[in-house]
Amino acid sequence: MKFDELLQAVGDEPVFETGLLLAGHVDPADVRRQLSRWTKQKKLYRLKRGLYTLAPPYQKVKGHPFLIANRMMPASYVSLQSALAFYELIPEYVPQTTSVTGRRAGVWRTPLGQYIFRRIQPALLWGYAQQEVSPRQYAFVATPEKALLDLIYLTPAADTFAYLKELRLQNLARLKPDKLIEMAKQSQSAKLQRAAAAVVALAADEKRDYVDL
Repeated sequence: MKFDELLQAVGDEPVFETGLLLAGHVDPADVRRQLSRWTKQKKLYRLKRGLYTLAPPYQKVKGHPFLIANRMMPASYVSLQSALAFYELIPEYVPQTTSVTGRRAGVWRTPLGQYIFRRIQPALLWGYAQQEVSPRQYAFVATPEKALLDLIYLTPAADTFAYLKELRLQNLARLKPDKLIEMAKQSQSAKLQRAAAAVVALAADEKRDYVDL
């Protein structure tokens, strides 16, 4: 396979898997040798085994970090601080992309950034939806309410007012109180139910402060 043929096969895909190139009458060993060679030549970035992206200036479409995270770990969704920042519920810029999965936790450091995967109980893998995170790029992202609950679930002693204030939550009007309470009950976690009640109280305080202004 020649590099021009790779560019034609990949097209506008922001990331691609080795399997895309193995269709038809090709020599799999030759394809893998070429991918290794182009990676060493900095024409490609290897994100993990079998997953690549074109490097500039060959890349036509830059992959959104959330889309890349989904492709790096099937059966995962973006959550925690990454999703909270996406919804502008916390003020901090989050340099890495964090997802949750029912599989083994792990960290991938790639040329495109760091990707963290935190493990939660498979029974809690719900509360996410497909979002358009960039033009014509879609990724599974936790809802605002579930992103917050996932963070609390994975953080010790996170069901206190002190911890919630440390998060510096903002724009709490974007959270749906009824949905937050319902999700906390669905989790059957006393910790999450206490936290949900605390967040609803904080949201009410923020609303009163806004009205007083």
